[in-house]
Order: sequence, then structure tokens, then C-alpha cells
Amino acid sequence: MLLDLFFASPWPGVLLWAALYTSDLLFTMACARLYQQGGRDHIMFEGSFEITPYYQTDVDRLRRFSPRFLLAMAATCSVQALLWWLTIGAAMSGRAVFMPDGYLFGLGAMVLVQLTVHVRHLRNYILFRAVAAGDGISGRIEYRRPIMLRLSAVELLSFTVVYAVIFAFTESWFVLGGAFACGSLSLNHRLLARKASAA
Repeated sequence: MLLDLFFASPWPGVLLWAALYTSDLLFTMACARLYQQGGRDHIMFEGSFEITPYYQTDVDRLRRFSPRFLLAMAATCSVQALLWWLTIGAAMSGRAVFMPDGYLFGLGAMVLVQLTVHVRHLRNYILFRAVAAGDGISGRIEYRRPIMLRLSAVELLSFTVVYAVIFAFTESWFVLGGAFACGSLSLNHRLLARKASAA
């Protein structure tokens, strides 16, 4: 069973997270490049293409090597390993610190929010490829920063509801973690939208 693999060692969770996190960066840069190479002629976002303030400078400059990314990767992989050790590892040695389901919750929070973000990347990639090819896209639209962030918050809230409904039927801590993470990120983007409106 696949779940047994993640319970046996922290490495499967760490490697899955590292792969998704790296893929997120690669997708972000690919979309940002398409945006700068003509996408913004039709779809213009106020400020940075990147929503997360931490990465905006790197994305705007299309940096292939990002010390910020490596630092964040090391920190989040460490969190993954520590979470496994405090839950599954501790339970195996008879000194449980947190309930083992806490690991599934944390893993779901990290993995499902990344998969949600990947859905957005895929949509943006297809959209900007169509813009670059002149394939059925005409006119020009500009998004001010507050509405861009509010739309992001609403989309993330939609995934929160989807994961919450799935949790109601499955009672999966993994799915509940995804609902929590998407809901938290939705709230964060809503607060960023308010800050942008005030500015």
C-alpha cells in the first residue's frame, strides 16, 4: 500500500515535497517568461506577476538560480522530516509526541496546496502559450493588484471547500490538511488584497 511507504520513512514525503516544490518554481518561471514575452500585451497584472512577496524579485528577474528558493526548500524539507519524526517515528519507538494522523495532516497540507497551485500554473501556461501563438486571444485586460489577490483568494477558497467536502466523506487527515492549507493561503491572499487596496 502506498501509505505504508510514507509511514516507513520520512524520505518519501520529503522527496515528494521537494519534487513538487521544484516543479512549482519551474512552472512559475516558465509562465513568467511567457508573460514577459508577450502575455502582458493582452493580460496585464499590476505589480509583479508573482503573488508571493518572498519570490517576487527572483521571478521578475527570471532568475534560474535562486538562493531564496534553496533556503525555503531546505527549511520546508526539514519541517517535513521533523513532522515525521514527531509523529510516525515517535509512535514506532513508543514515545508518541503527537498522534500519527498529524503526519498525514501535515503531508496533506503541503502536498495538496502544491497540487492546487500546479492547477493554476497549468492554466496560466496554456493561456500564455495561446496568447503567444495568437490563438483566439484578442484585446487587452488589466488587473489591479487588489482584484488579482481577491480572485486568487476566491479560487483557493473554492479548493478549500472541495477538500472539505471530500474530507466529510472520507475522514482523511491528508485531505483535511489540504483544506486547512488552502484555507490559510486564501486568507493570506485576502489580507494582502486589503493591504494593496489601502496602499
